[in-house]
Amino acid sequence: MIIAILLILALVVIISNIVIVQQATARVVERLGAYRTTWNVGLHFKIPFIERVRRPISLKEQVADFPPQPVITKDNVTMQIDTVVYFQITDPKLYTYGVERPISAIENLTATTLRNIIGDLELDQTLTSRDTINTKMRTILDEATDPWGIKVNRVELKNIIPPREIQDAMEKQMKAERERRQAILKAEGVKQSQILEAEGEKQAVILRADAAKQSKILDAEGEKEKQILEAEGQAAAIMKTQEALAKAITLINDANPSDSVIKLKALEAFQAAADGKATKLIIPSEIQSLAGLAGSLKETFTDK
Repeated sequence: MIIAILLILALVVIISNIVIVQQATARVVERLGAYRTTWNVGLHFKIPFIERVRRPISLKEQVADFPPQPVITKDNVTMQIDTVVYFQITDPKLYTYGVERPISAIENLTATTLRNIIGDLELDQTLTSRDTINTKMRTILDEATDPWGIKVNRVELKNIIPPREIQDAMEKQMKAERERRQAILKAEGVKQSQILEAEGEKQAVILRADAAKQSKILDAEGEKEKQILEAEGQAAAIMKTQEALAKAITLINDANPSDSVIKLKALEAFQAAADGKATKLIIPSEIQSLAGLAGSLKETFTDK
């Protein structure tokens, strides 16, 4: 029975001295009060009653958001600045034994460093040089916290709060700047509108002039085409007349008319001329003889 109880107690002691270290954490082990080793992730066993394992230390990046700190600029302006420090524990042993209350130490060191940096800057420089201030603070804090097993990765000025009267003056200045920019934009808009309007009027004048020019060109081309067509028509009529006359002469020549037929045709032409409005007629001798012959024939046939 006693042996069973002892076995149970031994089993409980063994189990209670098994330590499992989680991912991204470390455990500092002390033996009889002195530092022995640092356990990383995995299963470990400590010697009962001799070794002691301190609380887990996170190896992940941590964020320390400190409350606003009063600082004075070079031109004696007091403002409130709150900072955010991103840091990571790189050496659990130095972090455990290097400094008492490391987070509080980082806060005090941050406030002191911030006052020293801002004290060398004027208000305007402080408001416009955040990146420069962040870089200087990160360098100084990283160097100062290295003996504590802490690495400062980044420092950010989260907010800069100047005095109320300076805030009012800044707001008025910003309002005036906005009004100035608005006036400039408005003037540029009016100017641009006038330019566009003038450009539009210019284009309209050009288009109207082009339209008038094209109209005149079309009218001239139409008149030209009309005259060409009329001339072509007259030329065609003349050609037709000449062709008809040429055909008539050809037919006459082909028929080989006698002198009597020619004289008779001349008489018909003379009769057509006499029927006109001419006041004077010149009668060839051949036509006169032919006319006398025609009169004699008429009288002869009448008597008979």
